[in-house]
Amino acid sequence: MRSRTSSTLNIHWFSPLSALTSGKKPSPSIVKLSEAGIETLYDLLWILPLRIHKMPPPQPFTEAELNQYIKGSGKVLHVDIKPAFGRRGKGNILLYNGYIVVKDDLSHETMSLRWFNLYPNQKKQIEQLDHLLFLGQVQEYKAQKQVINPQILSTLSETPEYIIEYPTINKLAGIHVKKILELIPSVLWNEIPQRLPELGYDNEMTLGHAFKIIHGKVNAGDFSQELKNQAERRLIYEEFLEDQLKIQTRRKFLKLKDAPKLILDKPTLSKMISSLPFTLTDDQMKVFDFIQKDLLSGHPMMRMVQGDVGCGKTIVAFLASQIVIKNKLQVALMCPTEALAQQHYESFTALNPELKVSLLLGSSKIKERRVLLKDLLSGETELVIGTHSLFQESVVFKDLGLAIIDEQHKFGVEQRLKLIAKGEGCHCLIMTATPIPRTLSLAQYGDLDIASIKTMPAGRKPIKTRITEKVNYPKYVEFVKSRLLLGEQAYFVFPAIEESESLDIQNVKDSIKRYQQTFKGFKVAALHGQMKPDEKEEVIRAFKNKEVNILISTSVIEVGINIPNATIMSIYNPERFGLSSLHQLRGRVGRGEKPGFCFLVLDKDVSPEAYQRLQVIEGSLDGFNIAEEDLRFRGEGDIFGVDQSGTTSTKKLANFITHSDILEKVVSDLATLQEKRPEILAPHFERLAKDQKILDTI
Repeated sequence: MRSRTSSTLNIHWFSPLSALTSGKKPSPSIVKLSEAGIETLYDLLWILPLRIHKMPPPQPFTEAELNQYIKGSGKVLHVDIKPAFGRRGKGNILLYNGYIVVKDDLSHETMSLRWFNLYPNQKKQIEQLDHLLFLGQVQEYKAQKQVINPQILSTLSETPEYIIEYPTINKLAGIHVKKILELIPSVLWNEIPQRLPELGYDNEMTLGHAFKIIHGKVNAGDFSQELKNQAERRLIYEEFLEDQLKIQTRRKFLKLKDAPKLILDKPTLSKMISSLPFTLTDDQMKVFDFIQKDLLSGHPMMRMVQGDVGCGKTIVAFLASQIVIKNKLQVALMCPTEALAQQHYESFTALNPELKVSLLLGSSKIKERRVLLKDLLSGETELVIGTHSLFQESVVFKDLGLAIIDEQHKFGVEQRLKLIAKGEGCHCLIMTATPIPRTLSLAQYGDLDIASIKTMPAGRKPIKTRITEKVNYPKYVEFVKSRLLLGEQAYFVFPAIEESESLDIQNVKDSIKRYQQTFKGFKVAALHGQMKPDEKEEVIRAFKNKEVNILISTSVIEVGINIPNATIMSIYNPERFGLSSLHQLRGRVGRGEKPGFCFLVLDKDVSPEAYQRLQVIEGSLDGFNIAEEDLRFRGEGDIFGVDQSGTTSTKKLANFITHSDILEKVVSDLATLQEKRPEILAPHFERLAKDQKILDTI
């Protein structure tokens, strides 16, 4: 909505930045902002000030406080301006550094003022001063107060009510960003558009008023820290609102797509479940029921199954694949590592020996690959299991009906999209052993249907975890030897393959020799990412066949290794791993009837925070609890990933960890509005549906 005044100016909040200038060509400042994705006046509103201060009253130098602004005046006693060490500005113009001493008008004190990189016209202005009015921040140099790059004022009274500092954007200094913002006509500040006032949050503070407070467009008497906090919460709500609208737009887009309705008759389904070598847990059955309904819906399934290491997600994926295959469609299972792909291949063929399954890896030989690609295209292959090779253009299916992605966080969004795009109306099942906290699921995975498996299969023994320090290291070594003598096996995991000059951490190559001495009489082998695929395969085979007692490795074994006889997981320099990785590594043991043991081995003192993180692992086996703690320790990060620019703008204030209450309110408010007044939301979904980036990031 535009007022008459703003209409006559022919400018509004969604005008391009070029509308602020009269020239035919946009200014260099506007070009830099446009290159940074700031294209409209409304985008300028989201360049939030770094700091905002009330303008101080004129004050004597004696009252000047360090790091605070001072507005002062005085007589110029001394001027010293010299070339700035050969520095040059635009047009190759020589720059200068300036230094003057001013005697205070309000006291007997003096103060030094310094300028750096002055242009000749600025140099001339300073040289002509005999009396000075200035504004700047007080700093200290050699126990003396001084002001760096002060602003020269015309009068002490004719100054703005606020001092606002803006961030540098695309190498455009904050002072120039501020000048662009000052070009916005004052009348527009009363016309800031409301996105969804029907949600009711504006009863507390309107979006427009929040922006005016944040940008210092209110009277100084109306400004307070409490009001600023309230304004920030209003903007946080708006950020979450935009994200949730995008997420729901993607969900609606998916629901509009058609997909084959897949079903199995009850006798066939019952026979398939009863033929399994174990009984499904209640959670596994519940999740499988969800999947059956998804496959029958007529729209592409987009479901994430989350559950702790060893909870039985794979068997649910196997059952889903059988429904698809019996409906004459193909299945692709994509894994982050060749070891995990090999493990799934063995598991699926053991569960159904008649299954026409192929394995496509980066290390697959050219001749084998040609045959496999031919069988995929003809439909001879019902299920293909592989790594990143699966989403390559050369991989073409006759009729792909289901894409299963294991450990989704290991893949980029583009890779997942390429795989799903290989089938018309392809269903998608995502598995993750890194449980998703509620706030993260709302913020990142709101467009997915999420199901959880929390109960573990019967017979699993709990894993005992201990932090091992220098003082109890000898006891740890003796305990490991005792388990090895019982015929059990051990993993020793290190954060690096070889020695690093910059990092004081243990590594695989040096440790091989040391532990061959420490554990004489036992076979020790290494596994790491620099080895050739056939070398890795040989080491894993030897470990499976109990020809190797201790496997020294990097975190390459985090997923994909399933050896029930391995009961000891020793993680060296555990402070170098994230909590989720530590939990995943621990899940490699305790997978059989024997109990598992996990040791977090410290060879030096670590920070209190790092030790506290390790205590979380020591004290909990609950992956959901560990995921929450991991999120709290490491912070939000970029939840959508750097390649997913269409899903969200860079967060300015919102953080789904510290502001989870606001996020949940947004989700609740939108659900209520969708139920009671869906016509209000419809235009917003239409607007966002035009952005292909949003629809592609699913």
